[in-house]
Amino acid sequence: MTDSTSWFSRGCRVIPGGVNSPVRSFNSVGGVPLVVKSGHGCMIRTVEQTELVDYCGSWGPLILGHAHPEVVDAVRTAAAGGMTFGIHTAAEVEFAELICRLVPSIEKIRLVSSGTEAVMTALRLVRGVTGRRRLLKFDGCYHGHTDAMLVAAGSGLLTGGINASAGVPSGIADDVFVAPYNDLNAVNAIVDAHGSELAGIIVEPVAGNMGLVLPEPGFLAGLRSAADRCGALLIFDEVISGFRLAPTTYGALCGIRPDLTTLGKIIGGGMPIGAVGGRADVMDALAPSGKVYQAGTLSGNPVAVAAGRTTLEILQRDNPYPELDARGRCLEAGIRSIIDKRGVALGINRLGGMFTLFFRQGPVRNLADAKTCDTRAHAAFFHAMLKQGIYLPPSQFETAFISTAHSKQHVEAFIAAAADCLAGTPHGGT
Repeated sequence: MTDSTSWFSRGCRVIPGGVNSPVRSFNSVGGVPLVVKSGHGCMIRTVEQTELVDYCGSWGPLILGHAHPEVVDAVRTAAAGGMTFGIHTAAEVEFAELICRLVPSIEKIRLVSSGTEAVMTALRLVRGVTGRRRLLKFDGCYHGHTDAMLVAAGSGLLTGGINASAGVPSGIADDVFVAPYNDLNAVNAIVDAHGSELAGIIVEPVAGNMGLVLPEPGFLAGLRSAADRCGALLIFDEVISGFRLAPTTYGALCGIRPDLTTLGKIIGGGMPIGAVGGRADVMDALAPSGKVYQAGTLSGNPVAVAAGRTTLEILQRDNPYPELDARGRCLEAGIRSIIDKRGVALGINRLGGMFTLFFRQGPVRNLADAKTCDTRAHAAFFHAMLKQGIYLPPSQFETAFISTAHSKQHVEAFIAAAADCLAGTPHGGT
């Protein structure tokens, strides 16, 4: 069996929808999902032996590219010493110490196995500490697939054309308030009316699951003030943004101190991992020191910890962030030049090495704006770029990533390919 179509058909017989995560499907762009055989640097190779430049990067973890030699060596060494123990290890302590040093707001941290699990733990923690049950989140932000966070969620739920998941009890939805991202007036209205009921406010400080949407000046500071005013705890979900722009969190970069931060992706160096950390008094409410229960057989897995620690140490040592930002600025300038010359209905949001091309005119500052994009034009662009040897996330509502393995030549090739692929894109709105 040598082609993606055959493997996908085979997968459909034993896996719901043929894939193990909905965002891997090509439902929003059409066609058969790729089946990948291997990856190295910024390149992936499909089962058909087609080589593609990868701007998906496993949806964010691979800031150093695929199969970075030092990370692979660390994984090999750790695995040779034992894949898992379910017993405390020194490596867990050293990894926790490293993250606490790098992120000032994280005084204590609990390692888990995924970003979803980190958020689930954070939500239980804020409810346990405050004695309140209700939560405030933002339209289009995705915080994993726990019941409460699938209310007006982004990412795969947008790609799949549904706004919420079946199987989420209505009572859970009733406990979640949803405000538009970047809308402090809506936040303050909810806090004024229901602040005494709010256990927590959770937000992606840089939204990455309705496409990349940046916080407007004052938005995050306003959330800190709103949480303080009503006694709720503020959670920054930095599963995507953590360690993406500097060897710390976005909260630390912008000087906002959340009560809790959830992490994942980059801190695992490509291995499954998640973490929740923050104020020591809040974190100490977790079992076994407190009454909020959380446990996990594979939490602090030695192989994942080795990959993550090595990745963070490389990021500190090499400081690739200025170069990643330079690559991002080059790509953004190239796309904006195409837009200016051809007047296509297209925009770009970028921060560091993260970017999204939005197929609409005008800025995108929230989910309502993102939903006006021409998804058919995006799908056509996706497949045209694929033919040019470039792989992008197969959804309008996702973020693309530049890794340290992408050279200036890779970025220039992206711009040239985009110019060709956008040649027939209609002008005007959608």
